[in-house]
Amino acid sequence: MHAGAVLAAQKGTGMSGVRVLVGTRKGAFILTSDAQRKNWDVSGPHFAGWEIYHVKGSPVNPNRLYASQSSGWFGQLIQRSDDGGATWEPVGNEFVYDGVPGTHQWYDGTQHPWEFKRVWHLEPSLTEPETVYAGVEDAALFRSTDGGKSWHELSGLRQHTTGPSWQPGAGGMCLHTILLDPSDPKRMFIAISAAGAFRTDDGGVTWQPINRGLRSEFMPNPESDVGHCVHNLAMHPARPEVLFMQKHWDVMRSDNAGEQWHEISGNLPSDFGFPIVVNANEPETVYVVPIKSDSEHFPPDGKLRVYRSRNGGNEWEALTNGLPQRDCYVNILRDAMAVDRLDVCGIYFGTTGGQVYASADNGDTWAAIVRDLPAVLSVEVQTLA
Repeated sequence: MHAGAVLAAQKGTGMSGVRVLVGTRKGAFILTSDAQRKNWDVSGPHFAGWEIYHVKGSPVNPNRLYASQSSGWFGQLIQRSDDGGATWEPVGNEFVYDGVPGTHQWYDGTQHPWEFKRVWHLEPSLTEPETVYAGVEDAALFRSTDGGKSWHELSGLRQHTTGPSWQPGAGGMCLHTILLDPSDPKRMFIAISAAGAFRTDDGGVTWQPINRGLRSEFMPNPESDVGHCVHNLAMHPARPEVLFMQKHWDVMRSDNAGEQWHEISGNLPSDFGFPIVVNANEPETVYVVPIKSDSEHFPPDGKLRVYRSRNGGNEWEALTNGLPQRDCYVNILRDAMAVDRLDVCGIYFGTTGGQVYASADNGDTWAAIVRDLPAVLSVEVQTLA
């Protein structure tokens, strides 16, 4: 059954459903199911052959989707759908850094201009249907208030006094994470590889680094205000002052909106990884997917294991039921894990081997809901009434 027909049938019966938005190296895929999350319809590939760094739906209008479509040959496009992904249209793609271009110091000490390369992350507003944010490489934050037709840089971030000391991580100097505070529309959190985490309390006019408590041994000053390679941030909407972080090494937690961090890696087999998410119904239940090291991007011992902490960190349990426990050497990228909002929370993640795994029982059991996709770059989930 086509995705649109599945959702129409759900609406006709009053059932809720789930839409999983998957970005891959060679196109986007949309997976849909009812609240049982047992049988899945697969739509795609959309934009076949293009790298789709991120696909995200609007919390205000679930049928409004945005996709970041990128190609080394043809550049960057933003695509928008107003019918849940059945059809798409390109919208404004002018990302121009405001004011005089800044400079960036590479590892050899020479200065290079800031250069727009691609959009890593799209974050629609929690309250305004036409507002969406974009995190880009080289690290900058853009906002559109007309559904993506035009974009304007929130240049206070890039022009922060620490900007000249930011360095690219292995994947580039990318702004890859955007968290919007549901209790304060002027507060948001972002993360940049490899600069660290930042917070604004005035809608993006000014920014402050929030990296106190982080330690990165590869830096000349391991406890510097900036320069940390933050891989991802997560929050529960009911507790926006509590943040969880997966760093280049270390899993971290802050209980005061990033003012101070402390390590919660506990008994994890490796504290290196990329994604981190929080259970929609249990603010103290956190999930990570450890990989062996920064040079060996695959699960320890070739066993694919999601780790869950039910007490906010330090004590972790391996979730293995339904996941391959031998000869598995895939990676799970920073935006490739998400949760739904059903009464029993569903957890989803995609791998560089092209599988998307799902659990409909808080992570206790897993099943591959699709296999043999191109390498998965991002996974987002919409819970549909």
